[in-house]
Amino acid sequence: MLPRLIPPALARRVSAVETGDWRRRIATLAGAVAIGLVALGFAWAGDLALHRFETLAARWPWAPMVLTPAIFALCAWLTWRFAPETGGSGIPQVLAAIRRDDARADQLFSIKTALAKIGLTVLALFGGASVGREGPTVQLGAAIMTGTHRLTGAAMRRGVLISGGAAGVSAAFNTPLAGIAFAIEELAVAYEQRMAALVMGAVIIAGITAQGLAGNYVYFGALDASLPLHTVLIAAPLAGLIGGALGGGFSRLLLSLRARVRAGALGRRPVLLALGCGIVVAALGIATGGATWGTGYEPARLLLMGTEASPWLGPAKFAATLFTSLSGIPGGIFAPSLAVGAGFGQWLSLLFPDSAIGAIVMLGMVSYFTGVVRAPLTAVIILTETTGNIGLILPLFAAALFADWAGSLVCRKRLYHALAEDFMPPAETDGAAKPAG
Repeated sequence: MLPRLIPPALARRVSAVETGDWRRRIATLAGAVAIGLVALGFAWAGDLALHRFETLAARWPWAPMVLTPAIFALCAWLTWRFAPETGGSGIPQVLAAIRRDDARADQLFSIKTALAKIGLTVLALFGGASVGREGPTVQLGAAIMTGTHRLTGAAMRRGVLISGGAAGVSAAFNTPLAGIAFAIEELAVAYEQRMAALVMGAVIIAGITAQGLAGNYVYFGALDASLPLHTVLIAAPLAGLIGGALGGGFSRLLLSLRARVRAGALGRRPVLLALGCGIVVAALGIATGGATWGTGYEPARLLLMGTEASPWLGPAKFAATLFTSLSGIPGGIFAPSLAVGAGFGQWLSLLFPDSAIGAIVMLGMVSYFTGVVRAPLTAVIILTETTGNIGLILPLFAAALFADWAGSLVCRKRLYHALAEDFMPPAETDGAAKPAG
């Protein structure tokens, strides 16, 4: 019996599908490698800028009162004038792009926007702003991934944005599992199960690229600490409820202040608003001996290692991050939120003097971070991967679940999703004005 011939039209269709699959795989591979490389360069530039600022502040202690407000004002003007899509964290932009299907959505994750995001965030760190690189790296990752798909002619789907953003988290923190969890928890507005392989592939490749060049490092340093069961039964719920409420309070306060500012005269003067916020951030940094400058990585790491920090770290970093975010300049809140949580954890450790301070600090970090971001799985995995400590994973999960509940009571809106409304078309935000950066 002669074999049945495949109709030419069907053969062409099968060939097109196979070609499309290969293009998508090549685009994902190239995009993930590029995200890992660019994230490392971004981290190096950000750390260098912050180090230069701290050196200046150490030599001339009052210089930040001039430099920080000036940098804030310059960042706000550049953002408002040339790159309004770069304002704030970067995660709300990706969430908005996932939901939008109009032509202007491309501006939220263009290569031009990504380059501006890097430059302005580095500039903000040179001014001592309380910002992190992780949120901007999410927007950067989405831009790079969509760019490689366009270059190869691969099909553009919402999963491309999700995989790029998740790869950004993986490369920024060196935490592949956290990248996957973040894609599911925070970018899941348009998540499709058939994109799971694309997301995981991009996350792992970006993480391996960053790890291969920077080494198999642990972001906060290896932490070997544990807690006895009787301490966990008290500390985990207590940390979760208080830390989650504080994190929810940050989100609610930020959203409320933004609404009030925009309704007033400062809403039409973004540069003046940023200048005022810069003065507050400068004063806080000087008052705390520089503890609130930048990402907050170093004080958080020291607390995890058991070294005491200023008792004002938590409240001061809370205020510095609040006013930095209110200013509208580019920069994330991931790392600063972890630093605030570390400061809260130090206060909490006073109630458990016989326990390892690093373990209690981890409970504080996961609780406050969950209260702000409302992504408990991501929070737990980030802390587990950045400290290499899996012995506390169950107490961290317990604290995060309590924190998610407490945070939702204080602020019903999820912060990033509420901020994403700024980048939606007017029809979807009831005619709300688009931010000026």
